[in-house]
Amino acid sequence: MSELTFNGGERVRMGRIEVICGSMFSGKTEELIRRMRRAQFARQRVEIFKPSIDVRYSEEDVVSHQGNSILSTPVDSSQSILLLGSESDVIGIDEAQFFDDGIVEVCNELAKRGVRVIVAGLDIDYLGNPFGPMPKLLAIADDVTKVHAICVRCGALAYVSHRIVAGDRQVMLGEMKEYEPLCRECYEKAKRVKSEK
Repeated sequence: MSELTFNGGERVRMGRIEVICGSMFSGKTEELIRRMRRAQFARQRVEIFKPSIDVRYSEEDVVSHQGNSILSTPVDSSQSILLLGSESDVIGIDEAQFFDDGIVEVCNELAKRGVRVIVAGLDIDYLGNPFGPMPKLLAIADDVTKVHAICVRCGALAYVSHRIVAGDRQVMLGEMKEYEPLCRECYEKAKRVKSEK
């Protein structure tokens, strides 16, 4: 078990799970990169993982929509994170919704070992349904940060990543040409328009 430390007067254990969630274009990856860079600055041993299927901007780097990046290790399964991150103080995991359900136990195991685990991912899919292992990760997290994009139609806080191209597969990698952040009201309007076509 890791030692107790003080954080603003509060005693906390180092091993913990932090989840950053929200829609696309909300700044999840940007926040993950920011936290990982701070850990690097503090001379902690960090390792960042992403699912190997995510090659939108780079095969190896985790890249935010704003263009900031940090070197990562692409993996095919959550179990690889346990093996490859065994010497780390802080582990970052991007696009967690694309991982298998084993990611929940992996994060728990890492936290038990005293590792700070920072996970970023979409909490809901393009239909507004809970996405992959994210609901379970949110349930076991020590800390949850929900970030919001801005609805491109009305300027309110976005609720969902609305898919604007054809396709009904849950996993479809894309960017602004494929998805738009919408608030709940604009999303419901967009669904009605689609169903009337």
